[in-house]
Amino acid sequence: MKKTIFVVGAGKGLGNAVARKFGANDFRLVLMSRSAEHLAEYQKDMQGEGLEVETQVVDTSNQLLLAETMQQAIKTYGVPNVLFYNVGITIADEGVAGGITTELMMQRYNAEVLGAYTCIKQLLGEEFSDKQGTILITGGGLAMYPSAAYLPLSMHKAALRAMVQALHPVCKEQNVFLGTVQVCNTIGASEKYMPEKIAEEFWKMYQDHTDVEIVY
Repeated sequence: MKKTIFVVGAGKGLGNAVARKFGANDFRLVLMSRSAEHLAEYQKDMQGEGLEVETQVVDTSNQLLLAETMQQAIKTYGVPNVLFYNVGITIADEGVAGGITTELMMQRYNAEVLGAYTCIKQLLGEEFSDKQGTILITGGGLAMYPSAAYLPLSMHKAALRAMVQALHPVCKEQNVFLGTVQVCNTIGASEKYMPEKIAEEFWKMYQDHTDVEIVY
């Protein structure tokens, strides 16, 4: 029976690259994002590559709805072997119309940090433990080297890093691995940071189940 990965934050960059990496290693893919239109496009493309792909629309900024959606996905596709959480808004603050407000900060915090926590909570349990489940989180160099030009993203990547560090031993006690890859440059900015290269790091983390953090 194929293993399954839930990809929360599917997209043409890193999300889909990680999905394809796991799909090439005989995983069934459940792609999740806010856009049903985009998901249909990704599904068609990947099915054309011979991958087994399902989709689920999710809104990571609404925690009650996200919890319900995750439970529905688990009911439909079963408890996954892997959760990959890849949600982040990476545009510079100066490009935000109206500026960075506290309301915007809270909205992004919900989507980028609390969404990850909500997804983790829905999975932790006996069946995920029995599968030696894996939770992989996309981090960023801004967690360690914050920038005023990317203030919300700096704050939220730092919060994600703290969450992973704190919950890693808790998950380990439940036979679950939780880890993060800190991507320290703009994805696609160079050969090293092409999505496919970073996807290799997530695959390595999945296989090794050793370091809680890879700084890349």
